[in-house]
Amino acid sequence: MLRRLIPSAFLLLLVGVLSLPVLAVVLSWAQFNAEARSILTQMLQTVLPDYALTSLLLCLCVALGVAIVGMGTASAVTLFEFPGRRVFEWALLLPLAMPAYVVAYAYTDFLQYAGPLQTWLRTSFGLQGRLLPEVRSLGGAVLVFTVALYPYVYLLARTALSERAAHLMEAARLLGAPLRRRIRAVALPLARPAVAAGVALALMETLADYGVSSYFGIQTFTAGIYKAWLSMDNRIAAAQLATVLLLVVAVLLRIEHAAQKRMRFAASRGARAGAADAAPTPLRGGRTVLAWVVCGLPIALGFVLPVLFMLRPLLAGWEQLPWTQFARWSLNSVGLAGLSAALATALALLLAFAARRQPHWLTHSAVQLASLGYAVPGAVIVVGLLLPVGWLQAAAPQTGVGYWVTATVLGIVWAYLVRFSAVALQSMQSGYSRIPASFDDSARMLGTTGTGLLARVHWPLLKRSVAAAGLLVFVDVMKELPATLVLRPFNSDTLAVVTYQLARDERLGEAALPALALVLVGLLPVALLSRTLRTR
Repeated sequence: MLRRLIPSAFLLLLVGVLSLPVLAVVLSWAQFNAEARSILTQMLQTVLPDYALTSLLLCLCVALGVAIVGMGTASAVTLFEFPGRRVFEWALLLPLAMPAYVVAYAYTDFLQYAGPLQTWLRTSFGLQGRLLPEVRSLGGAVLVFTVALYPYVYLLARTALSERAAHLMEAARLLGAPLRRRIRAVALPLARPAVAAGVALALMETLADYGVSSYFGIQTFTAGIYKAWLSMDNRIAAAQLATVLLLVVAVLLRIEHAAQKRMRFAASRGARAGAADAAPTPLRGGRTVLAWVVCGLPIALGFVLPVLFMLRPLLAGWEQLPWTQFARWSLNSVGLAGLSAALATALALLLAFAARRQPHWLTHSAVQLASLGYAVPGAVIVVGLLLPVGWLQAAAPQTGVGYWVTATVLGIVWAYLVRFSAVALQSMQSGYSRIPASFDDSARMLGTTGTGLLARVHWPLLKRSVAAAGLLVFVDVMKELPATLVLRPFNSDTLAVVTYQLARDERLGEAALPALALVLVGLLPVALLSRTLRTR
């Protein structure tokens, strides 16, 4: 009996730890009094409509952009054969290595009024004034998010088309359907659920972003949350804005889950063994050039050009680079990322093992809550952690809970675990799906149960999944900005925070070094993902 109670108590504790930020934000409405009503009324009359309209326009434009680019590139590399197709298959993943805020800093430095491009145009052609549209605008943010986030749609749409569209396209061709009709009537309907799921993921990232919206001066919900908390010192307003953002994310998460179910249904109905026999349609002449443009332009805008733009100021100021400070920033980032990756991977392994061994409602609930964490924006997690800390600090000042959460690594690691345990858990579940249940039955018949089953049977088969989970969490923590910006300990700046601070102070040349370091780190999971896709 005691052996059953201990795992259950651990799961309950884990559920409480992972769900506390969201619960705190929701429960903040229990304090809805006259002051809170007055604050909400003021926001409705002033900033809330602007936040809502800007966020809506941004999401609509980004959704359209990532859907067009992601679906177009996935169709090109999946349905057609042309020179360079296999290179484009993995190269289209490269923008995943670029944090959106790094792309924003790179384009701003190169295209702004005092940037090298406009300066060269004015000098060479005798022109005056601003020659290009303002980069720091809603349109600029749409461009940045589109070229940085389209791989979400590309990945899912490519998988859907490669698994289900090839043999159906071949059947339509044999029935005499022209190419345009085959794409319109066969490929697009099959990929629609995948595109919807990818768009939902991209919009979640867009709403969770703080670096781009803050740097461009765009009044989104995330920027409003930080402004209400840090500038106005108004926790109630921050909690109310966080609740609205959480509701929007919940709707997007529902859309993503529904699309994933439709994708699984389509896979079970449409896939067959002979799908691999249907070859892509070969392209010739001008159509080949068009395919190169469709695939090459997103890579150039989302990875090649931002890297080149950041290399220019880096090489120009090479002798003045703060290498000593860079080493300290890197150590802080690696330390936080390594600790968080180890804890998140361990928690994910224990959760996945508990769900495998005892698949009852408690383990199912714990897994579901842990899986939802990645959809919660970092700004909401920050508010959800600091609200109960403030309540407890006011009720019991002698506990010093505020110090432990805000002045040590406890608070920031807690936020990382809430947000990124889902990444590790997904990798663990993928690994467990490849271990037949008969292995467990055979081990039990031979007298191996409990932790022995995990150590002697599962662990040798899960080593690659554990390594992948740790790597993904490590890279995500390295690039995380919103939570790190608020909860990092004193004198513990990370590469992401320093990049943001230097860019905010218009020291874009100095920001190039930590920004490119983040890009190099981001290439690791891209290489892993590309290898996995090639293996499949």
